[in-house]
Parts: sequence; C-alpha cells; structure tokens
Amino acid sequence: MARIVIGVDSSTQATKALAVDTETGEVLGEGRAAHTVTGSGGARESDPRQWRQALDEAVAATGHADRAEAVAIGGQQHGLVTLDADGAPVHPALLWNDTRSAGQAAALVDALGPDAWARRTGSVPNASFTVSKWAWLRDQGLAGRVAAVRLPHEYLTEQLTGRPAAERSDASGTGWWGEHGWDEEILALAGLDPALLPPLVEPGTPAGETLGTLGGLRPGIPVALGAGDNAAAALGLGLGGGPGAAYGRPALSLGTSGTVYAVTRGRPADPSGTVAGFAAAHGDWLPLACTLNCTLAVDRVATLLGLDRQAVEPGGEAVVLPFLDGERTPALPHAAGLIHGLRHDTTPGQLLQAAYDGAAHALLTALDLVLESGGETGGDQPLLLIGGGARGRAWQDTVRRLSGRAVQVPAAGELVALGAAAQAAGLLSGEHPAAVARRWDTAAGPVLAAVERDTATAARITAVLADGGPLLGAR
Repeated sequence: MARIVIGVDSSTQATKALAVDTETGEVLGEGRAAHTVTGSGGARESDPRQWRQALDEAVAATGHADRAEAVAIGGQQHGLVTLDADGAPVHPALLWNDTRSAGQAAALVDALGPDAWARRTGSVPNASFTVSKWAWLRDQGLAGRVAAVRLPHEYLTEQLTGRPAAERSDASGTGWWGEHGWDEEILALAGLDPALLPPLVEPGTPAGETLGTLGGLRPGIPVALGAGDNAAAALGLGLGGGPGAAYGRPALSLGTSGTVYAVTRGRPADPSGTVAGFAAAHGDWLPLACTLNCTLAVDRVATLLGLDRQAVEPGGEAVVLPFLDGERTPALPHAAGLIHGLRHDTTPGQLLQAAYDGAAHALLTALDLVLESGGETGGDQPLLLIGGGARGRAWQDTVRRLSGRAVQVPAAGELVALGAAAQAAGLLSGEHPAAVARRWDTAAGPVLAAVERDTATAARITAVLADGGPLLGAR
C-alpha cells in the first residue's frame, strides 16, 4: 500500500493541497479553497483565520487526509500576521504585495545603508518585506497589542502543531534574519521585541506533530517545517542539494507576481536591491528577483483592450510598462502603468504584446544578476518556466524572444505544494527534499528551442524606463 504525504500551498488567492505517493510522486488527490483579499490603493490584506478554514477544506478535499503519514505547508512570503494574547488577529494580515510601507522601507534603508542591509540580511528591504510592514503597523499605534508575530506559513503550521517554529527560507524574507539567526540590532531599529517571534528550527527538523483532526488529518503525524513559497517551489523542481544536486539552474515563475531565481551554493548580497538574498529551505541559498505585476496585470490590459489574453500581434514600437500596483523590480512602489510610443497604426494586439514584453523584461534583465550574486553561471540549461502563465503560448514566446534562451515547461503543476510534499516525504525517508523531487522527476516537460534574442524591444523598454522616471513615480 502506498505511503501518502500531503503538501500544501497557501498562496495569496487560495490554498491548494496535494496527496502524494511518496515512492512515485503520483498525485493521488487534490483540494482547493479560495481566499479573500481586500484593500484598495496600496493596501492588500487578508484575515488569517480564513487561511485556517481554507487549509481545513483543501486538505480534506484531497480524499486521503486520513491516510497521510506526514504533512508540510508552503506559504506566501513576507506577510505580517500579528496576534494578541488570545491568538486573535490584531489587524488583518498585511500581504507581500501591500505597498503602504514604502516610506517605512526607505527610512529603514537610510538608517543602516543598503550595503549594511545586504551584508547582514542578504537583501535591501522594500515595501514587500515584513520588517517594513511591521514598521508601518507600529506607526499606526497597534504594536502594543501584539503578543505574537508570525509569517503566513508559520501561522498555519502552528495551527496544526500548537507549537511556534520558524525556518530559514521564509525568515530570510523578513528583513530581520541574518545568516546566523535574528538580527537584534535590526529588530531594535524596527521596534520589534524578539520574544514575539517563533524560535528558529534547523532544516530537516520536524515542526511538531498534528494535534487534532484539522483537514481530517490523524493526530500525531509529523509536520515538516514548511517553507516560503518560492523556496518550496524550488524544492518541487528538485533544485538544490542532496544526491544529484542541481545548482544554478534558473526558474522563472509567471503568476500574480513574477519571480526569477536559482538555488546556489554562494550566499547572495546585492546592495542594489534588485536581487533578494533569500535562503533556500534546506541549507543552500535562493537569490531571487520579483516583480509585483505579472499575469494579473497583463490580463487586465487584455480586458481593457477587449482581447483574449493570447491575441497578441507582432510589430509596432509601443512600450507598455504594466506597473498597475506599483513595482518592486524596478523599485517603483508609487508607479502606475505607462504606455509610450502610440501611433495611428498601433493595433490592440501590438499593445497587448507590449504589455507582455514590459512584464517579462524586468525579470529577464535580473536573471544574470541572480546567478552572479549566488556565484553560479547557469550553464546552457533551458530556463524552467513555471506558474500559471507558463502554459500560455504568448508568455512562452515572449520569454523565448526576449531571453534568447530555450525554455522547459514542467508538466507537473502546483510546484509549491509538491515541494511541501517532498519535505514531508523527506521526514519519513531521511532524504533531502530536493532529491525526493528529482526522484519524482517533477521538472520533466517539453523543451522549446531558443530563438534569436529581440534586442530592439529590450532597448526600447530600457530607454523608456530611463526617461520616464517622473511619470513612473520614481523618487
């Protein structure tokens, strides 16, 4: 009889759960439950209690919860969960794409300088980072009511085990984690008592055991530490250490946000702030560049034009920068969308293609810096294309044309949940989770050949970015 584990992805929009055969990697059952996100302008919030309800529903919907022998949760990074002494939220959770703390982020960077931030934490914080969000909450006068501070996947793991636990991959996105633990000087600068944080637990160590029957799970089964969503997806692709280690292969994720990352042996530290020096879940590093505006922004442009999302046309010289919610890479938290170079003969399909180009450009220009910061070259391996947009022809063609690289589209879906499942399976077998995923062959999928790189489009976008600072809200 198959041994079964459950991996969970608690993302911005929904919780997804997979029941997986530990030997073959076959997905035996799936469940999903939606989340509600509220807020306008720069605000993006959720009630964390709905995540618990969604976890319960999604795990139960796999149909295999009662047979699962281990479980793990991957979750959206950077989110700030603040709880009072009774465990109730002090304020709705501030999500990673809440940009209200841009001013606090700038003040924090000024206080230490970007070089010191990069050296100590691996990253230069921006409005996405948890330290900036905490500073915003503190400035609202709410810090005095807070008895516990958690990240989204830490909150959910604690719902399963009753025990607080932090791990390195998600902690590295807070801005207050250094290579060897919490940075108490930075915590003091942000006005955060370290006693409010969960203890850091070493990779490969269980977070605890299930207390009750949340989602239909049996009491007493081991719960892995889990990971931030990008680190979990990297595990799901089999990137990182263990037998047959895979370092330096880049992955580009096309979701609500866009990310490009690679697992590296070297610790990244980019004082420009383009690359976030995140930790991988099990001892390696995960340099990463992120854009706020990716598939959702391009879909919005398609809707405004009255087009199907695939109805792109070649040609034209228009540039569209779809920074509909501010932007993280480049660092323009106050930006709005920008259209440049319209002509009488510009077609709606050309404008839509320009939106794809604008969304992909920042990630692809950061790719070399991601690899360089972690001391890897990437070799000639195809770029792994993942996320909701990866199966769309327009996205595939855009990435190939702007990068000049071959791309591989893994057939496996829900890589964050698969990475969490690999963590859970590793608890049972003693294997490195990335080695588990490689054994499952999760990165297998069609390879699309490289095409000649479109340097003219890249040059136009770069020129508009350079000249359009005031229009984009640059400061």
